[in-house]
Amino acid sequence: MPDEVLNDISHRRYNPLTGSWLLVSPHRTKRPWQGAQETPSKNTLPSYDPKCYLCPGNKRAQGDSNPPYKNTFAFVNDYSAVKEIQQDYHPETNKDDVASLLLQARPVTGRCYVLTFSAKHDTTLADMTPEEIVPVINTWTRIYASHLSSSHPLQDQAAKALSAIPENPDGEVTPPKHQLKNMQIFENKGAAMGCSNPHPHCQIWTTSTLPEEPGKELVNMGKYKSDTGRHLLGDYVKLELEKKERLVWENDSFVVVCPWWALWPFEVLIISKRHVRALVDLDDKERLEFAQAVQEVARRYDNLFETNFPYSSGIHQAPLDCTEEEAETSWFHMHFYPPLLRSATVKKFLVGYELMAEPQRDITPEQAASKLRECGGELYRKSLQ
Repeated sequence: MPDEVLNDISHRRYNPLTGSWLLVSPHRTKRPWQGAQETPSKNTLPSYDPKCYLCPGNKRAQGDSNPPYKNTFAFVNDYSAVKEIQQDYHPETNKDDVASLLLQARPVTGRCYVLTFSAKHDTTLADMTPEEIVPVINTWTRIYASHLSSSHPLQDQAAKALSAIPENPDGEVTPPKHQLKNMQIFENKGAAMGCSNPHPHCQIWTTSTLPEEPGKELVNMGKYKSDTGRHLLGDYVKLELEKKERLVWENDSFVVVCPWWALWPFEVLIISKRHVRALVDLDDKERLEFAQAVQEVARRYDNLFETNFPYSSGIHQAPLDCTEEEAETSWFHMHFYPPLLRSATVKKFLVGYELMAEPQRDITPEQAASKLRECGGELYRKSLQ
């Protein structure tokens, strides 16, 4: 275990990926499982909803019709957060002009996709088998590869990956009109995370700029590699496998851990054991084992409070347009940020001190990992059907 004193005193923990700190207050939650108890929730959704804009064959908001797809279907978001073509905007910054210094803006272009995980309206990643999740990973890989810059260090690896992935006739993805910098794959699951449609799906935003979070991670991983000659997450994986205090699950290719620096109560990271720079580095076995890791996280979350567990998740990998050094610095990993704290209805909120000072948590990552380790086995709601 960590130094025993850390179980009883408030302390700060360092996040080496972002270079930030958070406050941990374990003494506030000596019994983290006190609180409301709910009846296990059943799945009451139909397998097909004629009003759902993501179900096969249905019309979407802008009038286009979905094909009768069987598993994954990708399309450009009808209400994209960024556009490929827009009016130019290139303001100048002048140190003698206060407004140009303090009121800065920069244009961002890009393309946003929606990707369904399944044709079934009533399923989630927790309900799907790893084999059923593999087509999702294959589509992520295909979209990532199709957006790489022509000079990208992973171009050869991308070609090799695409040759091993079956083509998907549903949802043709074309290269962008202009080279983009970054691709953020993410899923918002549940109304608590702002998801307005329960049909299983994720979003993929490609942008001409490198966003804050992956940008900070790339900088800090680069600094660590420059200082030590080793990879930050490579060292971290070895450390967690040795200590096993925050380890939730592992297979040959991936580990699932509640990271030392976790902010959310049951936050986890899926990290590749070997140096994988991006999705295109994964071989057939690793894609299946990544699917297993994703399914393990989703199923354990649902089993924890016997509910359809909400979360936001996202993949961080090498940017779409980067140098050889930046590609080699990148290490493939996936974040899961769930809000639930003590039960299906008791949530953590970032308010007060967290907004005004720095993030804070009560239950320690070690306690969270222990509870998630205990939540393996069959998905709880299968016994309710």
